[in-house]
Amino acid sequence: MRLCLWSLIVMSQVVAGSMATAAEARYAVHLTKDIEYARVDHHSLQLDLYLPQDAVAPPLIVWVHGGAWRAGSKDGMPLGELVKRGYAVASVDYRLSPVAKFPAQIHDCKAAIRFLRAKAKQHGFNADRIGIAGSSAGGHLVAEIGVTNGHVELEGTVGEHLDQSSSVQAIVDYFGPTNFLTILKQSTPHGLSVRVPALQLLLGSQPEENLELAKLASPVFHVDRNDPPLLLIHGDQDPQVPINQSHELHGRYKELGLSCQFEVIHGGAHGGPPFYDEARIELVDRFLSRHIRNR
Repeated sequence: MRLCLWSLIVMSQVVAGSMATAAEARYAVHLTKDIEYARVDHHSLQLDLYLPQDAVAPPLIVWVHGGAWRAGSKDGMPLGELVKRGYAVASVDYRLSPVAKFPAQIHDCKAAIRFLRAKAKQHGFNADRIGIAGSSAGGHLVAEIGVTNGHVELEGTVGEHLDQSSSVQAIVDYFGPTNFLTILKQSTPHGLSVRVPALQLLLGSQPEENLELAKLASPVFHVDRNDPPLLLIHGDQDPQVPINQSHELHGRYKELGLSCQFEVIHGGAHGGPPFYDEARIELVDRFLSRHIRNR
């Protein structure tokens, strides 16, 4: 009996030690740029793939950039620390609003997810369970993608891998718009100066001029009981996207009893270092570990 007990103690120490080693692992980052995931009207849609070197089947995060839907690019992906912690990250470009109006941006990102699932074995990451993250306009897009898994009108037919699923299993929304019917009423004068022209380009009209399209483009109107866990990160002094936008999506999740965390950055504006500091990276890591890492 004493020998068995001693063996159990030793085994538990070995397991605990190996878990600590895995948790503390730091990986070098391998970057492959400009992978074409689809082509639309001779327009090449590309992504950059960040892989933690020597990690075995790392979980995948799809990053969607911001820029008021009309600017920005896949360059400058801010989650490099998570790659060093063992996540693969695909940073995705999509057609911007001066080129194509909504829902082209959703169609493109969903095509990227289908492509990544189809190519998972080739690149060595695990795409069984995918996390999606983005900031500002990218935050809007990842929330919209996450709560519209299987939505016929929003799936689109972009890309060559329509047999693959575009579903995601976790959402990280950094200060993204969620309700186009309320955002202008909530906005500061500065916010209006950015948001009014941006929505005109994205939708082809102002929200009140096309309510059905505005609702189709607003994540709060799509939430149902099948939606994946959500992490919201928003600054309470955001001058561009009012924090009430995140409160609305958080409230809808709570109404349905869905898993949702809301991290308020007190004094936080619209992005910047506080959103990606050590504490917030740890927060995102713990959230994604629960929902997309292999168990």
